[in-house]
Amino acid sequence: MALKVAIVGRPNVGKSTLFNRLVGKRLALVDDRPGVTRDRRYADGNIGDLDLTLIDTAGYEDVTDESLEARMREQTEAAIEDAELILFMMDAREGVTSLDRIFADRLRKVHKPVILLANKSESRESGGGVGEAHALGFGEPVAISAEHGEGMADLYAALVAGSQDIFVEEIDEPDKPIRIAVIGRPNAGKSTLINRLIGDDRLLTGPEAGITRDSISVDWVWEGKNIRLVDTAGMRRKARVQEKLEKLSVADTIRAITFAEVVILVMDKDDAFDTQDLQLADLVEREGRALVYVASKWDLEEEPQSRLAKLKAMAEDKLPQLKGTPFVALSAHSGRGVDRLMPAVLQAYDNWSVKVKTKDLNNWLSMATQRHPPPAVDGKRIKPKYMAQTKARPPTFVLMASRAEAMPDHYKRYLINSLRESFDLPGTPIRLIVKTSGTNPYVDGGAKSGPERFKGAAKTAPRRVQKAEKAEERLSNLPGKALEQKAKAGIKPKVKPLGGLKASASKKSGTNAFVGKGARGGARQVSRSGRVRTGQKGGAKR
Repeated sequence: MALKVAIVGRPNVGKSTLFNRLVGKRLALVDDRPGVTRDRRYADGNIGDLDLTLIDTAGYEDVTDESLEARMREQTEAAIEDAELILFMMDAREGVTSLDRIFADRLRKVHKPVILLANKSESRESGGGVGEAHALGFGEPVAISAEHGEGMADLYAALVAGSQDIFVEEIDEPDKPIRIAVIGRPNAGKSTLINRLIGDDRLLTGPEAGITRDSISVDWVWEGKNIRLVDTAGMRRKARVQEKLEKLSVADTIRAITFAEVVILVMDKDDAFDTQDLQLADLVEREGRALVYVASKWDLEEEPQSRLAKLKAMAEDKLPQLKGTPFVALSAHSGRGVDRLMPAVLQAYDNWSVKVKTKDLNNWLSMATQRHPPPAVDGKRIKPKYMAQTKARPPTFVLMASRAEAMPDHYKRYLINSLRESFDLPGTPIRLIVKTSGTNPYVDGGAKSGPERFKGAAKTAPRRVQKAEKAEERLSNLPGKALEQKAKAGIKPKVKPLGGLKASASKKSGTNAFVGKGARGGARQVSRSGRVRTGQKGGAKR
């Protein structure tokens, strides 16, 4: 098992930057303003050959009231108790502050190894701050720059020296957990719901809206199954998101939806299925994730039965592409109805992972097309041939049909809804791909036609046709040469008869010349211009 290390310090000293550096990903949100991190975040990382389980914490504040900063301090102290080694970070540019001294006094009471880090030591101005760090009483400070990656070799040596007396127990890798993302609008009760499920105040909660900024993952075991719950930041309408930090939080939430397998959409019972809720549900459907509706704060509802029926009808009406999605009404504050959530989530996960046999699919296809045949587009009917499932999560089916590009969308929706009803897949996003069956692979030139064989010329043609074809094959392409070949072969050139000649020749056109005999022995008179004179006086009598 990896060494569990907590990164602590006052606000805006670079804890999240070092966390991202050791993890190798930009998991934690980073900004110039102090107090960006609020919850503690766990992630696996390494430095050299040393495996680490890193804990990113909120900046330490010396307050003990009921404010948000006091609750953030409780999260930091919980991370200190959970860690095996502590990285105490201070700002080398600003030097040692009074809050650093107060936090150092708190860490001395913890009987765990503490390594002092002087961050932002890449410039000459930080030399004085590194010297002041000796006064905190944690030995030689390690000068690093989390932003630029400087001093990582010294940090590795300090971690190896500090973890020599720590026994790291080897634990078998657990099975891959089911990833469940909890999304919704701000102040809908997402963090409170996760705390109620796991039975611990793991996440920071309160009456303020927008407390959660990072997507925090929590590993949990429910009835022997590994579960990974991901708490996300509340998502407002896109037009209202203006600040840079909120944009980063929204992008982190969308990334959590992409990597989740089941998504729980938490809505306030008073304004459930608002425009933003509908957009979130449509986003989950487009990403192809299983979905479960949750109506929170149900303990305040005066007429639960009628309100529940109304919400279910609203879901069927406004989100027909997610027809049959499980709906759970609960109260995370009192725990009412929470026991019905996980069975609904696991049922949605099983439906999302379903695999249907090809034989059952084709039997269903024949019945579905008989009940409602495909429409005729441009006078030609579309003919579905066969169907198969290519993948699960989400269930994806391929339908082979003639003229697939002409199949209208309403008929595709009919097939998807019929699939969902016939195979009991309520609320599961289904992908249907219609393809045109390819050409016959066994015809000449096909993929499986084999080598081509020369069959020769057909022997059923008449002999004169074969003789003419052979003569034409032997003829040259040159005009003069072709005439010589025809003369030698005894082929007489075809002479076109004279036709369409004008008979209006004048006597003054020249003397007559006899060029041959007419049809009845008469002579043809031809002028010097080459025209044949017909019907003149003195011509041959018929």
